[in-house]
Amino acid sequence: MSQESQDPQAAERELTMSRAMVDAIAAEMRANDEVFVMGEDIADYGGIFDSTEGLLEEFGRDRIMDVPISETAFIGAGVGAAQAGMRPIAELMFADFFGVCMDQIYNNMAKNTYMSGGSVSVPMVLMTAVGGTYDDAAQHSQTLYGTFAHLPGMKVVVPSTAYDAKGLMHSAVRDDDPVVYMFHKRLMGLGWMPAPDGPKTPVPRDDYTIPFGEADVKREGSDVSIVTLGLHVHRAMRAAEELADDGVDAEVIDLRTLKPLDTETVLESVRKTGRLVVVDEDYRSYGVTGEIVARVAEDALADLDAVRRVAMPDVPIPYARPLETEVNPGVDDIAAAVRETQG
Repeated sequence: MSQESQDPQAAERELTMSRAMVDAIAAEMRANDEVFVMGEDIADYGGIFDSTEGLLEEFGRDRIMDVPISETAFIGAGVGAAQAGMRPIAELMFADFFGVCMDQIYNNMAKNTYMSGGSVSVPMVLMTAVGGTYDDAAQHSQTLYGTFAHLPGMKVVVPSTAYDAKGLMHSAVRDDDPVVYMFHKRLMGLGWMPAPDGPKTPVPRDDYTIPFGEADVKREGSDVSIVTLGLHVHRAMRAAEELADDGVDAEVIDLRTLKPLDTETVLESVRKTGRLVVVDEDYRSYGVTGEIVARVAEDALADLDAVRRVAMPDVPIPYARPLETEVNPGVDDIAAAVRETQG
């Protein structure tokens, strides 16, 4: 278990991931008048995944702003505001919608500091919901971690617990570079979309940051390294518990950030266990699983006895629940992949 999760300060209260995110955003807005939030259905509605619930009542419509359904327009406005010295948090309701505003995200938000020769910075958070498992079909259920992590100029963070969600949000808002903050819908603690055991954690009342580029070893083990992020941290933990009954001691690593990526923690684990299973809800081809395997192969190949990838097949995510369940990696899929490495 990580040192952070044993912090005695964390015994003060338990929060869902959505409450932890709002707690951090509110604290940053109280501390800095230049922080504001903009997005679709974030004011009166509080965000469709409760990512801004309660902020309107405290900060008003000048700082919690509903916007028209024009992602290009409001993300572009966020870029301009950031370059002018403000610290906007712009919510792209679903990561799937990046296609209608990718020019603003990648050609402006991510590149303008470089293109200006460093004369402007873009201290902006692009907050977006990812993931499936609730029957919302191919245009509202993708994770697309790899798409954003592939493109230089943006930092990419993916919390899996309330503790991490708060600390990473504080770090994101304070960062002078653009940060893509990707939260999984299934982890938010919504009544209509129950979360697995694990995301609701003790969260300190005081502000704290989690440095980017530091993975968290959620479970120590000696037989196999399971490297994952987001929802699948919790599925990997369940798989590890089942595997322990069979005498397999699995280590579970939560990457937490993809840009920067904590390669060294992964390498240290693989050098210890000799076996690697990478699990991701993103598509298998050209994604996070391949990147992790490649880095291990480059720097720890001599220590690697077996490797498996567990990810979404390269198909549009189905609407029908049985089909979606079939393609989305589950606890049994992770356990099976681990067992294959033990031969």
